[in-house]
Amino acid sequence: MKHSEQLLKLKSTEKWDVIIIGGGASGLGTALDAASRGYKTILVEAVDFAKGTSSRSTKLVHGGVRYLEQGDIHLVREALKERGLMSKNAGHLIKNQSFVIPNYTWWGGSFYTIGLKIYDILAGRLSLGASKYISKKKTIEMLPNVEENGLVSGVIYHDGQFDDSRLAINIAQTAVEKGACLLNYMKVVHLLKDDNNQIIGVEVQDHEKGDKYILKGAAIINATGVFTNAIMKLNDTVYKKYIVPSQGIHLVFDRSFLPGDHALMIPKTSDGRVLFAVPWHNRIVVGTTDTLIKKQSLEPVALESEIAFVLETAQRFLAKKPTRADVLSVFAGLRPLAAPKEEGKSTKEVSRSHKIIVSETGLITITGGKWTTYRKIAEDIINKAIHTGKLPKKPCVTEHLAIHGNKATTTLDRENHLYIYGSDIHNITELQENNAELKEKVHPDHEFTMAEVIWAIRYEMARTVDDILARRVRLLFLDARAAIQSSEKVARLLAKELGHNEAWVNKEILNFRKIAKGFLLPEFQ
Repeated sequence: MKHSEQLLKLKSTEKWDVIIIGGGASGLGTALDAASRGYKTILVEAVDFAKGTSSRSTKLVHGGVRYLEQGDIHLVREALKERGLMSKNAGHLIKNQSFVIPNYTWWGGSFYTIGLKIYDILAGRLSLGASKYISKKKTIEMLPNVEENGLVSGVIYHDGQFDDSRLAINIAQTAVEKGACLLNYMKVVHLLKDDNNQIIGVEVQDHEKGDKYILKGAAIINATGVFTNAIMKLNDTVYKKYIVPSQGIHLVFDRSFLPGDHALMIPKTSDGRVLFAVPWHNRIVVGTTDTLIKKQSLEPVALESEIAFVLETAQRFLAKKPTRADVLSVFAGLRPLAAPKEEGKSTKEVSRSHKIIVSETGLITITGGKWTTYRKIAEDIINKAIHTGKLPKKPCVTEHLAIHGNKATTTLDRENHLYIYGSDIHNITELQENNAELKEKVHPDHEFTMAEVIWAIRYEMARTVDDILARRVRLLFLDARAAIQSSEKVARLLAKELGHNEAWVNKEILNFRKIAKGFLLPEFQ
């Protein structure tokens, strides 16, 4: 997946079958679905792939235990099927994760065991393992740092854990292998319409060079997530709110706060939300919150009230209490929830199901949805384009389509941090063996090497320090201070590979440090 080759493809194609705006989970999934059906497909992303919501998730591939409680059986069943397919199609990135719910009431054990048995039944043959009631002793054994005071019992169940932006990149690579054209840093500035006010294409601008291009196509798909309203402003004559952004934050801690392999799930916090503490890349990710936000941003920042809520809840359930000084990174993400019909509805009441809107102009827009169901969302979008007469009928083939890097979990050594590259591992190790400089670590306290940086630049379309340290190598999400300390080294290698000058290097370092500040608590910025 090379930037120069993709740009050449854009320039040499007169008309597309499918034009997708937005390179997050839904957009990339749609590009893969369309290209694998044989449609001439292009996707343009204004910044980097998965820059927004799709790199800022709780890192779970799940049916949604709390949607089960809300009675949304259809969404849970659909998500559990997709969870099973994802773990088969991208086995190198999806891990079977056991979760333990500690119970501090006499009735909790039975209540959650019954609920999770229904969860198991809904998963059917794609189940990742049976849930069961466990004793207080066993709960402490599985969660060595759990708060023992008042603990009665526990319940264990299984869900998936994954690396979100790595999967996004692998989906992008698969789409390119299937013939799609994908470009990051290519922003839609105008929607083109014919005399009947029907959308026939888009005008895009290359962020790096400033060049503009006209792309003509049959089906135009808006998959811009929290930025949906901005594209709709270009499309509609009367402005209407299509999505409401809801913010979720996560705090990242050292592994010592949750030793062992099991994740912690708190089904009822002080305000009724679910809280997870999940092992991820040898750290612990704790979250999330659900706060309605007035306006969307490319770099959302955690609110003080959200930080306090996650920290207080973690302290209540962990014996070794994490403090603000223990936070290695804090990241915020915005969920693009479909706007409710009535104003002022709480985010807990806004459906997580996806919704496809076909405008009077013919623009097809996707709202809502979640990472786990990305493949099904993509299938529904292309089916909708067929149904509206934009595309000739062709069947979906992604249900059992292997994602780039897919490797059997039995042959995967998850102790080796390179496991996320799956079948590409040997390419990274080869780079290291052929060049001693590339064996060097990006940061002395972390295992990532400069070979991974080179790989990201040459074959994963990384264009900035942020692309590399936030989404290709996940250092910014794991340790924001270490990422800041590594920024100059990465900027210099980028400049060398992409032919940039010293002024670009300095500007790039400043830009990344500004972004990274948002991943630190205010007192440590």
